[in-house]
Amino acid sequence: MISLSDSQKIGMGLTGFGVFFLFFGMMLFFDKALLAIGNILFVSGLSFVIGLERTFRFFFQRHKAKATSFFLGGIFVVLTGWPIIGVILEIYGFFLLFRGFFPVAVGFIRRIPVLGSLLSLPGIRALADKIGESNTMV
Repeated sequence: MISLSDSQKIGMGLTGFGVFFLFFGMMLFFDKALLAIGNILFVSGLSFVIGLERTFRFFFQRHKAKATSFFLGGIFVVLTGWPIIGVILEIYGFFLLFRGFFPVAVGFIRRIPVLGSLLSLPGIRALADKIGESNTMV
C-alpha cells in the first residue's frame, strides 16, 4: 500500500471533489458556478498531491506551453462566464498535457478483469491500441 502524507490525502480529496464538480457542472448543462468550483478544486488538489514546486514545473515547461495555455485559458474563460467554450479549451489542453500518461493508463486498465475485456472489443480495441502505442495524440 502506498503511504500518503496528510497534505497528499487532502490533495486527493480536493482533486476528487474537483472532478466531481466538473462532471456535475457538465451534467447540469454547463453550470458556471459548479465548473468554476471544480476547476479551482482540481488545480489546488493537484498542487497538494505533487507539491507546489512540481506543479509549477509540470505546467510551465517550455514544450508544454501550448497545452498549459489552453488548459489555464479554459479555466479563465469558464471563470469569466463562457462555460462551453472554456470546457472545450480545457479538455484540449488536458489531453495535450497528459498525453504521455495515456499509454500507461491503457496498459493498467487492460490488466483489470472487467475493464480489460471491454478494451478487447473490436471497435474499442483499435482505439485503445492507438492510444496505448502512440505518445502523440494529434
